[in-house]
Amino acid sequence: MAEVQVKDNSGKGGKVRSKKQVPHVDLTPMVDLAFLLITFFMLVTTFNKPNVMDLGLPAKPKKDQPKPPDTEIKLSNSISLLIGKDNRLFWHQQDNTSLTDATLNETNFDREGIRKVIEQAKARAADQSLFTVIIKPTDDAVYKNFVDILDEMTITNSERYGVTDVKPWEQAIYERKVGGSTAPAPAN
Repeated sequence: MAEVQVKDNSGKGGKVRSKKQVPHVDLTPMVDLAFLLITFFMLVTTFNKPNVMDLGLPAKPKKDQPKPPDTEIKLSNSISLLIGKDNRLFWHQQDNTSLTDATLNETNFDREGIRKVIEQAKARAADQSLFTVIIKPTDDAVYKNFVDILDEMTITNSERYGVTDVKPWEQAIYERKVGGSTAPAPAN
């Protein structure tokens, strides 16, 4: 770095004293080194890969193929999970005529909660190879709880599960259970 030197001459003759120089450090090489280090670390750093959850979605039917028939799931081989608001989780194994406030059971997301419920329902199933978990998130559910349920499917080795909407008769019972509404359940 260039710098201008000013000569201090008062015009008098006499003894010349040596002036003490102010210490000066040239930082230009330090800046170059800093940029080289930043560039080096940017090139050798591995960036975090985004965590992606693999969902087994059905293949889209081709236009020339007919729509496959709806799958009938027996109540003895299934359990329905309703993911609600405020981290609440409900389950039942009932149809629209027998579901009541008493048969819509509440549990939690830990190992003594939903994991135990799924394992017990699987053990009681008429055909364990066809045991299906039906996941029904409500409009009030949060994404974290949905991911937690999908994790439980992996932990409990439940390979057959599906995600669907909450039926109107389930919604009415759910709202009564959480205190959201007192409307009677429609017969569906």
